[in-house]
Amino acid sequence: QVQLVESGGGLVQAGGSLRLSCVLSGRTFRTYHMAWFRQTPGKERSFVASLSTTDESTLYNEAVQGRFTISRDNAKNTVYLQMNSLKPEDTAIYYCAARIPDRNWQYWGRGTQVTVSS
Repeated sequence: QVQLVESGGGLVQAGGSLRLSCVLSGRTFRTYHMAWFRQTPGKERSFVASLSTTDESTLYNEAVQGRFTISRDNAKNTVYLQMNSLKPEDTAIYYCAARIPDRNWQYWGRGTQVTVSS
């Protein structure tokens, strides 16, 4: 069974940086596309960024394009989200997700809180 565990969240001032990590266990990491989503109270979970396992292509939400970078280390079974120039509106719980090709996002972590103060 796939398990995802996020870490790296915290409190940061606007303009600062954080790096989130997500470790996948239970299956072969290289098999999975990986992504980050985020959610604030009263709102639906929204897409932040994804990274393909087949061609390493990336996709970003327009709101984070140019500020966030998703990457993976297959040797460490880990996907990262480097977040720079953080804004108060980036405050959310950030979730890691995984899926095999041609499936929906099927595995989720428990989330890590990111709070950006103004």
